Formats: sequence, C-alpha cells, structure tokens
Amino acid sequence: MGESSSLRRVGSSGLAVSVVGLGTNNFGMKLDLEQSRAVLHAALDHGINLIDTADSYGESERRIGEILQGRRDDVVIATKFGNDVRRLRTDWIDLYQLHRPDPATPIEETLSALDDLVHEGKIRYLGHSNFTGWQTADAEWTARTRNLERFISAQNEYCVRRAEPVRRSCRTRVPSPTGTPRRPHRPPCPSPPPPRGA
Repeated sequence: MGESSSLRRVGSSGLAVSVVGLGTNNFGMKLDLEQSRAVLHAALDHGINLIDTADSYGESERRIGEILQGRRDDVVIATKFGNDVRRLRTDWIDLYQLHRPDPATPIEETLSALDDLVHEGKIRYLGHSNFTGWQTADAEWTARTRNLERFISAQNEYCVRRAEPVRRSCRTRVPSPTGTPRRPHRPPCPSPPPPRGA
C-alpha cells in the first residue's frame, strides 16, 4: 500500500480505513472497464483502501469485483442497497450501509436482520446513510437495549466547497451523541453566491 494516505479506525471499531475513500459511481456509468481499472489501481497505489459502491451504480460492483481479483484483502468495501456479494466476487462486505431508513419497517426488525448477517460472517460492520438525527439516536438506543450490532458510521451529504453540511441535511442531522463517525458523500453542491456588485 502507498504512503500518501494513512489509515484510521472507524470510531471504536476494528475497521481501519484510509482517510480518503474512492467513490465508484462513475465505474458503472461513465468509465469503461479499463478506465475503472486505472482509477482503482491508482487509488490503491496511493494508499487508498476504502472503496465505496452500491448496486445502484450500474456495473460498478461487477467491475470492482473483476479488478480486485487477487487483491480483496487489500481493500475495505463499503456498499449500500440490496447488495449481492457475487457481483463483487467476495464472500463478505466490510461495511454495509443501510441507504435510507424504511418507514414501513421497525428499526429493531432491520437491525435484527443485519445482526444475523454480521454473525453469519457476510457483513463485518454496519453503517447508515441519510438518517435524521432522531433516527440515528433511535437506532443506537435500539441496538444497545436489544444487544444488536450497532452502526459504526454515518454517510451524510456534505458540501466540500462550502465546508458545511448541505442545508436540508443541516435541518435534520445533529452531531452524533453516540460517537458514530460521519462519512460524507457527494451531494449536488449548491452554487456559491455571486460576488457582491455583480
């Protein structure tokens, strides 16, 4: 692994990831297989071990699975949605991120199903994306009181250009009282205001 990206633990878990991760939504939508291979190999060469994908990213998971043959142990795969590990050519997911809460399913039922997958060795750790502050607190309380696996990360929208959470996220997301680290993802970043006098 390269030296330009150091590893850090995600919260108090044993999951060690690079400070910078590689989002791969373009692998299945804009880049062909060889372009995807070049990007992924460059990331690995620079010490990036966190690979973020989802089954909604077109061919992304299949391409990652093909490119990583023989290098699976070098990466941490984070994915979302209804993932089929066969697309990734792996036996396990390092970080499964629940993409959004399901209002029709109690959080205890969701966490119980995910807890089973962790204990079966199919998933190492759990995370969530697009939860509100109260949903994060509810999931944490439920996991603790029912002795279920807890979320170790939250992937929330963040606008790098303005260095602040996207406004709609700001209204619903609060700093985590549970110590759950936040993993920002690429939102449509609002345009900066026009210069004064323009």
